[in-house]
Amino acid sequence: MTRSRTDRFRTPDARTAGRNALRDTARAHLEGGGGVLLTGPEGIGRSTTVTQLADEFAARGHRVLRCAPASSDRDSPFLGLIDLLATVGDAPLAGLDAQERSVLEGALLRRTPPAGTDPTAGRDALVLRIAVRKVLAALAATGPLLLVVDDVQWLDEPTARVLLFLARRTGPRYAVLAAVRTPPTGGPRPDRAAARALCPQPDPTTARELCPQPVRTLPVPPMTVREIADVLDAHGTHGEPPWPQQLVARLHEAGAGNPRTVLELAAGIHEAVASGSPLPDSSEPLPVPESLSRPVLDRVEALPERARQLLLTASAAVRPTVELLRRAGCRYAEADVDTCVRRGLLRAPDHGTLGFPDPLTPMVLAARTPYAVRMDVHRALAEAADDPVERAHHLARLASGPDPAVADRLVEAAAAARRRGAPGTAARFGRLAAQYTPADGTPTGVGRRLTAAEDGLEAGDFDLARQLAYEVLREADRPADRVRAWNVVVDSSGQAMSEVADVFPEAVRDAGRDPALLAPLHYRMSWHAWMVGGSAQRARDHAARAAGLAARAGDRRTEVLALTQQASLELFLGLPEAESTLAAALTAPHDAYAMSHHNGPIYLKHRFHLVHDQLDEARAELRTLVYTLRRRGSADCLSQCLVGLAQLEIQRGRCGQALSMARQSLRIAEQAGLSQGPAWYAVALAETAGGSLSQALAAAEAARRHSEDDDDRLFLPRALHAEGRIRLFSGQYERAAQLLCRTAEMESAQGQGDPASRRWHADLAEALARSGATDEAESVIDRARAQAVRLGRAGVLATLDRAAAAVSEERGRLGAAATGLEDAATRLRAAGYPMEEARTRAALGRVRRRLGDEGASHTAFTQALRVFTAAGARAWVAGVRAERDRGGDAPLLHLDGNAWPERLSSTERSVVTRVAQGATNREIAAGLTLSVKTVEAALTRAYRKLGAKSRVEITRIVMARPAT
Repeated sequence: MTRSRTDRFRTPDARTAGRNALRDTARAHLEGGGGVLLTGPEGIGRSTTVTQLADEFAARGHRVLRCAPASSDRDSPFLGLIDLLATVGDAPLAGLDAQERSVLEGALLRRTPPAGTDPTAGRDALVLRIAVRKVLAALAATGPLLLVVDDVQWLDEPTARVLLFLARRTGPRYAVLAAVRTPPTGGPRPDRAAARALCPQPDPTTARELCPQPVRTLPVPPMTVREIADVLDAHGTHGEPPWPQQLVARLHEAGAGNPRTVLELAAGIHEAVASGSPLPDSSEPLPVPESLSRPVLDRVEALPERARQLLLTASAAVRPTVELLRRAGCRYAEADVDTCVRRGLLRAPDHGTLGFPDPLTPMVLAARTPYAVRMDVHRALAEAADDPVERAHHLARLASGPDPAVADRLVEAAAAARRRGAPGTAARFGRLAAQYTPADGTPTGVGRRLTAAEDGLEAGDFDLARQLAYEVLREADRPADRVRAWNVVVDSSGQAMSEVADVFPEAVRDAGRDPALLAPLHYRMSWHAWMVGGSAQRARDHAARAAGLAARAGDRRTEVLALTQQASLELFLGLPEAESTLAAALTAPHDAYAMSHHNGPIYLKHRFHLVHDQLDEARAELRTLVYTLRRRGSADCLSQCLVGLAQLEIQRGRCGQALSMARQSLRIAEQAGLSQGPAWYAVALAETAGGSLSQALAAAEAARRHSEDDDDRLFLPRALHAEGRIRLFSGQYERAAQLLCRTAEMESAQGQGDPASRRWHADLAEALARSGATDEAESVIDRARAQAVRLGRAGVLATLDRAAAAVSEERGRLGAAATGLEDAATRLRAAGYPMEEARTRAALGRVRRRLGDEGASHTAFTQALRVFTAAGARAWVAGVRAERDRGGDAPLLHLDGNAWPERLSSTERSVVTRVAQGATNREIAAGLTLSVKTVEAALTRAYRKLGAKSRVEITRIVMARPAT
């Protein structure tokens, strides 16, 4: 039950994660000097990214010189240089000799140059370049310097020659950020004349030469569905409802992720809606405005007549192949396809199927071709097609009203699409089948509409599913049809089940006393009781009742799903019958749908392996399930299974694979319109283990806010745990304890009785201990240990012993802490948890150092480093290596940006801020009304927490990025 409502909540950090990664890469490169060249087609967001980076560097104290030429500036000599040096006053020019200053000021139009001076050629050009070099050297001597040149393709040639001269010579240390337009990737390939008009010189290769070495070229990628949704929201009118998720996905696909193209398409939709048309549904084409359709039509009209006809025929087909086009009347299909491919209007066959590089091309052809001509094309394709899906598509286009024969063909096509694992296509054909079914008083049309709605659920088209369900509820009288429609309404709510609480009383009333109808309702009520009511016990009771009702009705699918839900809840509650309940769900007869579902017994079986520390067995189960779902399964199930697999790979110490799985899950959730909370949770865990801690924090906050928006009490505690771990690892102990206490409160209120089902206990205890609440930490450990001993959870007991060592360390019992950590690391290694083992050995290294045993400390750190390196845990490797080599007691992991204040108490923050300002301890004491001894103690604690050894290092940490 992981589907999302359409009005998704989006967080500023999470929504731009893709562009954040691009900026992070560019920023890291520019900080070392050299150049970064951003490339991408018109409208992709190059200039926005350039502006954001330039503003960031300016805010951090860099001197930023900028120019952003327009197409009309290319013939204006030195206009780019004038803009670059516009904010440079006279002081940096003071070091120039008279001729250099005269030539430079003449080129900048600050004075009239002497007669006969020509800075574009000869000796004067060289003098000018030397003068600019000296000015930049003077600026670079006062602080870091960044030159920003946007839209390099419009830069005037004299300015380009100056930058080229500077880039090829060693001299002042500065960085260059440049951006240049390139043709659309994979899109139409214009001829050379058109290419020069679209992307005039300098091209990307030449643009690279304007940047000092080393140069890194970074293509600006297309936006994700999530980012496009945010762009649409940002450009909407206040108070307007958000765009439906499926429409956003269609706009993203049609615009190829280009925000400018998407906004133009959206404007066309707004215009159509303003004139009285409804929003286009999934079966209707998107309107294409003239600004986008005209360039496509110009390219099409330049084709020979025969190639134009082939292109039109291909645009009308579901899966165009050369053979299908030939049978449909394109006699010279191979030659005409080659012509279209060379002109960039078709993509060469991929596994036999032709494609359109520009997704707007088939949309424009459909909109601009006369109706009679389009019908002729559909007629020819219907006669030529031997595939039921292809044939049914064209027959539906040709039918003018209800037609039982056409409806039957569409039902067959929907079934074929379903077998191929294409539920979206099945939903579209099923809906058409219902529309073409004559209204003869039989329930046939209602059944077809409901089947289409269920296919829509599988495809993630929740708007369509909900719309069809409510159509049935307005018309249907039969209880079976009504309850089936209510089930669709519930399922389309996804994680936001709080929105459908009022559905259940009506649905139960419609179901009467029929066990076949009540069973699926009680199954869904079980999810509602857990996700919204927050009671695992009530949820378990509903699941058990659903299983019993389904068994009486002979509904094996619902019985299996309900037994699986019951077993999952019993596992969470720590009940001994969980194993036997799962065994009943796994007993024949099997239901193929339930067995391959993420709420089915195979998926749950892998979780039972996990609580027994059987990681290899769990991975084998889950990988088989993922393989099946990749071939034929719903996006929802695949996304959820990838979340589980990502978590497993982290536990097994395979961080790269975990990141890949988590990102795949998020991409699937975005594209299908699923709730993104679980996928963001997986990304947070994977980034914490093998990526960037700042990216992990953004992902964890996104997971939390998605869950809060959905009122999802099932997933919210996990999101809080993910965020709490990040705060813990980065030394923000009090904030970590707050988040993890919320996790504990929610999980305990739901009735968690097995600490292996959600493993937050050791992290909470450590956060409490590091915050000084050692008694509370010990209480958490004791309660969890009693449960783990009763259930035989060896892996949990080992992590609890690590937390107990943290309590001992904070109480000053370092010997006991070292012994406990040694034992915990050994047992975690035996249980097969390399990341937990390495984390424990890193903690041991610190304790050994505090005991004065540098040799044992170095050995422990080296062992941790070896495991983290093998796991691909990049941030952990860097942190452990630095800790081993430099000493100190700072957190192993660090958040980018302004995280340092959160590691300190308010007194410590006030002290280090004044240290960074140059105050002495006595001056600080007087200013804060503290004793000098209190200031010294606070400063000592701050040294330890920040990993600093001197006031100079404190100043560097505090001033690196201003705290907010």
